[in-house]
Amino acid sequence: MRGSDEKRLPRSRARRAATAVAAAALLLPLVSAAPSSGPDGQPPATAEQPRAGSLQRAFGDAAAQYGVPRSVLLAVAYLESRWDGHGGAPSVSGGYGPMHLTDARTALAERPHHSDGDEDPRGDASRARKRVRAQLPPATAVPARLRTLERAARLTGLPAERLRRDPAANIRGGAALLAAEQRRLGLRSADPARWYGAVARYSGADDARTAAGFADDVYDVLRQGQSRTTDAGQRVTLPATPGPAADRAQLGRLGLRSAAAPADGARPECPRTVSCVSVPAPYEEFGDGDYGNHDKADRPRDQRIDAIVVHDTEGSWETTLKLIKDPTYVSWHYTIRSSDGLIAQHVPTKDVAWHAGNWYVNAHSVGIEHEGFLAAPDAWYTEAMYRASARLVRYLARRYDLPLDRQHIIGHDNVPGTTPATIKGMHTDPGPYWDWAHYFRLLGRPFVRTAGPGGGLVTIRPDYDLHRPVYTDCVKPGQPCAPHGSTAVRLHTEPGESAPLVQDIGLRPDGSPSTTGVNDTGARATTGQRYAVAERRGEWTAVWYLGQKAWFHNPASRPTAVDARGPVVTPKAGRADIPVYGRAYPEPAAYPAGVPVQAVTPLPYKLPAGQRYAVGNRVRGEYFYAPTYDLSRHAVVRGADVYYEIQVGHRVGYVRAADVDVRPSGT
Repeated sequence: MRGSDEKRLPRSRARRAATAVAAAALLLPLVSAAPSSGPDGQPPATAEQPRAGSLQRAFGDAAAQYGVPRSVLLAVAYLESRWDGHGGAPSVSGGYGPMHLTDARTALAERPHHSDGDEDPRGDASRARKRVRAQLPPATAVPARLRTLERAARLTGLPAERLRRDPAANIRGGAALLAAEQRRLGLRSADPARWYGAVARYSGADDARTAAGFADDVYDVLRQGQSRTTDAGQRVTLPATPGPAADRAQLGRLGLRSAAAPADGARPECPRTVSCVSVPAPYEEFGDGDYGNHDKADRPRDQRIDAIVVHDTEGSWETTLKLIKDPTYVSWHYTIRSSDGLIAQHVPTKDVAWHAGNWYVNAHSVGIEHEGFLAAPDAWYTEAMYRASARLVRYLARRYDLPLDRQHIIGHDNVPGTTPATIKGMHTDPGPYWDWAHYFRLLGRPFVRTAGPGGGLVTIRPDYDLHRPVYTDCVKPGQPCAPHGSTAVRLHTEPGESAPLVQDIGLRPDGSPSTTGVNDTGARATTGQRYAVAERRGEWTAVWYLGQKAWFHNPASRPTAVDARGPVVTPKAGRADIPVYGRAYPEPAAYPAGVPVQAVTPLPYKLPAGQRYAVGNRVRGEYFYAPTYDLSRHAVVRGADVYYEIQVGHRVGYVRAADVDVRPSGT
């Protein structure tokens, strides 16, 4: 029946299983006319990790050599890479090093291309690379934004290989590019405010709005300052510089085009501070009474929007835009491009997109896809994308009166299954490498301590840069993933690393243990999520999780959670346990004639007496009936039953208000 969850099932898990190697192959659409930088005639430089403090010195040395204000150089690099080198691996747009110098043709040639389905079963990477090189386009037709490393090599006289692998050389290349842009503008100044035009040009954007957005972000970084430990273990600091009034008038001297008006006249629902286009998803019939790929509605008049769901695409920008135009496929409201943060809106926010795999969540949420692969965060989860996404979420939160917290801004991996049978098929993006702490700092709502040890709750908050739990299956089954910062802590049955991981009987009804797989959410708690404290023992903290006590390492010297307080639910007195649901549907008596009653099926989790769970939303049972293309048959069914959304495990769940008592967490 089209009014049930079955028509809005998640996208194929086969797409979600794509590896980091396959992700790199998707660079091809970005360099369909990409040039080679050519042989430089120099022996390859040895890739070296900078010595302690040497990265900070490298910024100072390069700034002095090329006459660029050090603060400007640091701020540009922060926006491009957060000062990370990613071990010499290229980004989705072929950018290398802290300054994101682009050499997309080399980036593509360095990695095997698997999209033609004929990869060597023996894993012969050299053969695959030869096939890719043979397919590469000539060196004469590449967009300049995809080959800034070539220009940096000419300006500095450094070999291209060294610019790709040596962070200090890479920083020199970025400084040389900025200085060259300043010379083109005919400006000579040590005042950071006078470098706005050069910074805007560094973005590589060909339109004024995108270039200005990049430059404005750089000057925000300048004003606020930043300090962090990079992926190479380097501590880099940019002191805050209050009030450099950027010379935005320089933008008019760059000769950039204005953003074109939407071809269909549709104005995307976006803040003015981002670059945003309209790429409409179809709403049409395609035979046999079937239609797609979303439903018309009138939110928030007919249904409240109470969540924003963060996804990643597990595909390239080009692939994603092709899929959204297919009426037989699913839909989502927005996609954000990795390379520059460009936002495309597909479905009006008043309408219901088919993005979450849970029809109740679909009816009450906005879905935002981010170009990328959860197992390849360095190539895809860019600062430009984080910032554009945060601006969009702030805009939507203001518009729909949503609190900026992890009870209302959730990942696709936090959406519950609708019934026991659907739990295994629920998606796991954006995954353990999405930096929720950084994202919420950009939202202006960092996760901070809100109570003492007696507050009764904890907010998960490991140090992303230093917290590197081992995951497997990023590239091959059973193979460890490359060490990487993570927002997730692992949960054990007892306080000790050797203790088994807690079990998720929804994912594994046979009782088999959770694993360290990058897509296994069965024993995972993620940054920003709040849980009720069950016990503390030494460096370990236990929380209530899926009806059991779950322990995570939380030493005072490097805490992975902060104390909090808030409302919790606990089973009513006299109840041995209570059920948990994956959707908050009305009671049978609420359904009018002609609208089929939807089963409210408990999930396999039970909450025993005495356990407590953090409360998110309080909602009244509701069901959006949209079985056909004919809008006259659509209806919103509202019941009398009230539910609380709770943090039941890694995913949220719903409990009936009649089954629980609500009380302060500290009691």
